[in-house]
Amino acid sequence: MSLWSTLCYRLCRHVFIGPALRLAGRPKIIGREHIPAHGPFIVAANHLAVPDSFYLTWAVRRQVFFLAKSDYFDRTGPFGLAQRWFFHGVGQIRVDRRGGIGAASALEAAIGIIERGGVWGIHPEGTRSPDGRLYRGRTGAVRVA
Repeated sequence: MSLWSTLCYRLCRHVFIGPALRLAGRPKIIGREHIPAHGPFIVAANHLAVPDSFYLTWAVRRQVFFLAKSDYFDRTGPFGLAQRWFFHGVGQIRVDRRGGIGAASALEAAIGIIERGGVWGIHPEGTRSPDGRLYRGRTGAVRVA
């Protein structure tokens, strides 16, 4: 975790994205007392909408490093540059979602986060649910655990 990642994450959480989440979604967090304040853990959650990861980081109160599909890092042009800057800045881990050997480096990065006492987040289904139902998950969370 770099100083840049920590600073960018905190700015987004407390200044830019966090206030917008509070106003737009008015989240009610139940069970926050069960989330460890220190030490490593994995956040594995279903993924129904784009803001899910943002709300999870709000609930956890610690920097959560999520897997992010490689498309977010590969786009070109000014929007692609801004998107890459954002995802790198908040510490997201680029993952090739085709699975197998392509995802190995992302899972190794996740293991490193856990070994350093950090928080790693994953949506085991690998993508957002198109209809709100829970689909079969992939094995990454179990492999890292």
